[in-house]
Amino acid sequence: MKTKWIIAAALVQLVLLGMFQSHAYAEPIPNVSISIGDETEGSGSSAISIVLLLTVLSIAPAILMLMTSFTRIVIVLGFVRTSLGTQQSPPNQVLIGLAMFLTFFIMAPTLSQVNQVALQPYLKGEITQTQAFEKAAEPMKKFMFSQTREKDLLLFMKYTKTEKPKSYEDIPITVLVPAYAISELKTAFQMGFMIFIPFLIIDMVVSSTLMAMGMMMLPPVMISLPFKILLFILVDGWYLVVKSLLMSFNMS
Repeated sequence: MKTKWIIAAALVQLVLLGMFQSHAYAEPIPNVSISIGDETEGSGSSAISIVLLLTVLSIAPAILMLMTSFTRIVIVLGFVRTSLGTQQSPPNQVLIGLAMFLTFFIMAPTLSQVNQVALQPYLKGEITQTQAFEKAAEPMKKFMFSQTREKDLLLFMKYTKTEKPKSYEDIPITVLVPAYAISELKTAFQMGFMIFIPFLIIDMVVSSTLMAMGMMMLPPVMISLPFKILLFILVDGWYLVVKSLLMSFNMS
């Protein structure tokens, strides 16, 4: 089952890249063939196509991150580590790995739908590449639209002078993606602020206590860090953080 989700995620990545390319060139992705021998008349265009394809694939992970739940999750986990003051613990690899698996878990219904309506029919030859792009974009648009604030969406629609759509399906992908990205950033920072409050109170109490005792040369961080870790353990912090992230995506 996890393999289907990963395949569906890869298709979404290629589909969305194809949609961006189709907006720019109004043509499907050209076939690229590599041959060894004398140069032909189309060798120059083939080389350019290869360069362009490699360039697009290099930025594909960044595009995919902005269109899934990864952005919110990794920012909130980063706030947790910063508020605790543990510096590099947990390390970046652990936080990014956890964020990736949570992303696959949250995006599972959307990726399964992409697999059913776009990937499998395309592999069976029932639909064309362009049709697969369009069908795969609909579940992604639905997910992003449900998490995007109306204010952020109107910002980009007014800038591009896009007419008011009847449904999320009529919203251009080039408008929905940046609107969804800034909405995710705002939500992540709001959650991060709420996480900071209890640890900030501990820092203030410890600093005031040390000042009252005249221990000005003792760094407050050395005293407050064990108390913050103890508080985080007692309230089962990781469980609460992950639960809050799951609930913030309105999972049914």
